[in-house]
Amino acid sequence: MNPRGPRVISFVMAGGAGSRLRPLTVARGKPAVPFGSKYRIIDFALSNLVNSGYQSIYVLVQYLAQSLIDHLRRSWNIGGPLAENFVTAVPPQQRSDGEFWFKGTADSIHQNRNLVTDHAPDIVLVFGADHIYRMDVSQMVRFHIERGADATISALPAPLEEARGFGVLAVDEEGRVERFDEKPSLPRPMPGDSSRALCSMGNYVFSAGVLMDALLSDAAREGEHDFGRTIIPALLAERRKMYAYDFLKNEIPGLKASEERGYWRDVGSIKAYWDAQMDLLGETPRLDLGNNEWPIRTGAYPGPGSRILSTRVENALIGEGCQIVGARIERSIIGRGVMIEKGVEITDSVIMDHTHIGAGAKLERAIVDRFNQIGAGAFVKAGAADAHPGAVSEPSGIIVLPRGFTRPVI
Repeated sequence: MNPRGPRVISFVMAGGAGSRLRPLTVARGKPAVPFGSKYRIIDFALSNLVNSGYQSIYVLVQYLAQSLIDHLRRSWNIGGPLAENFVTAVPPQQRSDGEFWFKGTADSIHQNRNLVTDHAPDIVLVFGADHIYRMDVSQMVRFHIERGADATISALPAPLEEARGFGVLAVDEEGRVERFDEKPSLPRPMPGDSSRALCSMGNYVFSAGVLMDALLSDAAREGEHDFGRTIIPALLAERRKMYAYDFLKNEIPGLKASEERGYWRDVGSIKAYWDAQMDLLGETPRLDLGNNEWPIRTGAYPGPGSRILSTRVENALIGEGCQIVGARIERSIIGRGVMIEKGVEITDSVIMDHTHIGAGAKLERAIVDRFNQIGAGAFVKAGAADAHPGAVSEPSGIIVLPRGFTRPVI
């Protein structure tokens, strides 16, 4: 181990298609979906790593990757005089031995194992790209090192009923993982709390040598190559030292007493995505993005500030560059460069960048993707999908308008 501290590189797994988020993922992968007026979903994972001091980051992309690659290029250029500071997109590549598309999360790193050997790290971080949360990753790395672990998995305590939908870690009194069960019907409770179980968050810390050996062994087997389904069970079978890191013990500077401690959301469905956006609103939001001590980072907007005239705004986030005249906006998220004309009423909705809403239009529980043109007097609500080409009405009472096609995908 380096006397100055461990040498760490990070892989962010950003190849997910996000099929349950359609139509938001028709033109982009899930990590590139906009969130919270100005961000993309991946900005949360990247901000956590950078804020924690880990700035050697490879983002492994695959599904409809161009939108995400463009976002990384514009928003995550953290290079400088130090070669260790980078956020780099890594797509699948044709290789001489026939490798091409990633065949799972583990295979994506195995195909790029040269990136590990070239850096010769002590620690390799493998994190997902599609969850909304804040985390000081350095605390998890310290936990890993102090226990002499081969692998550490971040875990969130959840009620037993909810835990059935996740991978559950069965641990001993010291947090060492004894079993891993994928979506068990009877989750094993965590020590000291019979009402909750430890659910895997899909974020891993590996000792580099252990990871490389595990990837080589996994590649020799037929079938899928996935961290949760093949790598972790194999390490358990070898009786490697694997620990669960309790996410609720993670301390974030600037956290307000009113916020939900251990806030973490898998925004994999339209309803979950909408719910998480609404969590940003109110006097005491469950997740307050106004935390200067742990900022969620993204690219700067090159245009002017928003111009709002004769408009009633109650409980909303509004991005830069908007022009809003004579409208009413309640409990909603408005993106950048949005134009809202006179008489428009927007409630419980998410309006993404560069959308134009004509005079007198009404939107209720709507998610409107970027570059849309909503005509004067239109009524956008659940059950009205037939009036909007490509729109989807969710059983939860949310209508989703797909991305407009007036400009290139960015």
